[in-house]
Amino acid sequence: MSGEAIKKRTQETANKLFGKGIRMDPPYLMWKEFDKDLANDFSMFITGNLYSRTVLTMPERQMVACAMLAAIRARDELRLHVNAALNVGCEAKKLAEVFFQVATYAGMPAVNEALEVYRDVLKDRGEWPIT
Repeated sequence: MSGEAIKKRTQETANKLFGKGIRMDPPYLMWKEFDKDLANDFSMFITGNLYSRTVLTMPERQMVACAMLAAIRARDELRLHVNAALNVGCEAKKLAEVFFQVATYAGMPAVNEALEVYRDVLKDRGEWPIT
């Protein structure tokens, strides 16, 4: 795939994931402060290659990302990906269920933090409470 094609795919995928909802700076902006070229390489790999694959749907991929981020208690990244999950059509109740499933592997403190982040994102988007 040409450099321009992967750049276009990266932008399209990023817009689907992060183009609406809460406003926060993506990690990409911080990466660029340290190394612009490496930031672009990471972005094109993560968003242009990995997140644009079709083996998993975008909602499935985001549910996986949210579960992992909840388990490692990465609140800021979780906030970003919860918003992305909602942007690509994850059902609110299913995403909540994903967070409860985390209890088995990461414990209730991780679940509580994830649900708190999730609720805050839903409030920011004007989608709280879920029905």
